[in-house]
Amino acid sequence: MEHAEQGMWQGLADKALSIRRSIVEMITEAKSGHPGGSLSIVEILTALYFKEMRIDPADPKKEGRDRFVLSKGHAAPALYATLAERGYFPKDKLNSLRKYGSILQGHPDMKKVPGVEISTGSLGQGLAVANGMALNAKLRKEDYRVYVMLGDGESQEGEVWESAMTAAHYKLDNVCAFTDSNNLQIDGNVSDIMGVAPLDKKWEAFGWHVIVIDGHDYGRIFEALAEAKKTKGKPTMIIANTVKGKGVSFMENVCGFHGMAPTKEEEEKALAELQGKGGVV
Repeated sequence: MEHAEQGMWQGLADKALSIRRSIVEMITEAKSGHPGGSLSIVEILTALYFKEMRIDPADPKKEGRDRFVLSKGHAAPALYATLAERGYFPKDKLNSLRKYGSILQGHPDMKKVPGVEISTGSLGQGLAVANGMALNAKLRKEDYRVYVMLGDGESQEGEVWESAMTAAHYKLDNVCAFTDSNNLQIDGNVSDIMGVAPLDKKWEAFGWHVIVIDGHDYGRIFEALAEAKKTKGKPTMIIANTVKGKGVSFMENVCGFHGMAPTKEEEEKALAELQGKGGVV
């Protein structure tokens, strides 16, 4: 590993640590939210928002910017914490999560939150919206890229596969999707509720370029993003194997923390664990 890269990834790891702490704090304060699937996507979001995407927090609607769509909208705390860390709005707003009158509701609202490209929440719809954004870029001969985050449980939705066909049909090589593959959903293991494996073969069969990575490894994330950019004539799906509740020992791989807020005692324990866990994978 080159020195420069190691330093860059350490910087991202520090951001990820701060974002994880914010996720725990804001959900505890709200007494509701989805910590597990928020904590599992932090490395991917930091890679996108702090290095990969062409964005300008001072001008969230800037022409030619790259777009991000959080299809699994219930992981909104991860997106909010990332946007605040990146400078789209003050971090002190995070503790207003899910409160009356706050811009930060349980799912992202494009009309209220700077940096949110599309309101999401109903599972299965994000990729269809991303396709529309990507088609717009093609028709207008613009070179922005569209990134979208799906869940593996969300992949049980039929609309995901209609959108998969659409992206392949229109050769949307400016679409780069991630699947947060942590094998847990609100009612249990994805494989027990409605198995979606083998996801890689299914996306390949639908005409996508597929890459499988460790979703917490910055090196693999950036390699995959570079490979996606080089892929022409078809969209790319990056299947990111992740740990639900990543970073907090008593939340990791625990289905109950899909949609359950920590208690104040659990918050203190979680924050103590996260203190100093900024190492690069």
